[in-house]
Amino acid sequence: MKMKLWELPTLDLAKELLGMKLIHIDDDAIISGYIVETEAYLGPEDRAAHSFNNRRTARTEVMYGEAGTIYTYFIYGMHVCFNIVSGPVNKPEAILIRAIQPNEGIERMRERRARVKNEIMLTNGPGKLSKAMGFTLSDNGKKINEGNIRVEEGMIVVQNEIISGPRIGIQYAEEAVHYPYRFWIKNNPYVSR
Repeated sequence: MKMKLWELPTLDLAKELLGMKLIHIDDDAIISGYIVETEAYLGPEDRAAHSFNNRRTARTEVMYGEAGTIYTYFIYGMHVCFNIVSGPVNKPEAILIRAIQPNEGIERMRERRARVKNEIMLTNGPGKLSKAMGFTLSDNGKKINEGNIRVEEGMIVVQNEIISGPRIGIQYAEEAVHYPYRFWIKNNPYVSR
């Protein structure tokens, strides 16, 4: 992947990631899917960001590092969310990968999400895709494309196929609730909502 990708401003990168292939090489199996939904968090100025007001904790520390670094965390004490750090060093911004369209390793995804009968439900949300892809908290701090997690060219998505709207699940974030920082591919059935 060209390093220039990680140099894009966060909102541009959140759109650029749509259609790209997210790959996890797991126990010699290749599991992948096309990114169909992202959500941007713009750091210290964004009330919805974990790093709002320059909050610096053990959990958010990775966000202060280089763009292209993986940021994983638990929500609701049980689901892992997979993010990619997107701001320059010491500007803690990140992009949540909200949904993917499965491509390779679908049987492995089904094993991990055994209760799910509908294939669309395998990866149409951040916790779902992390479980299906096998992402864990131990991936936190790894660099994209320097290990077993990669982002590569995938489907071609043209600008008029990209929709934006408010982020989901951030009712606490006052005015930031309404920011149109969620991006998705129009009419893709794997989008979370």
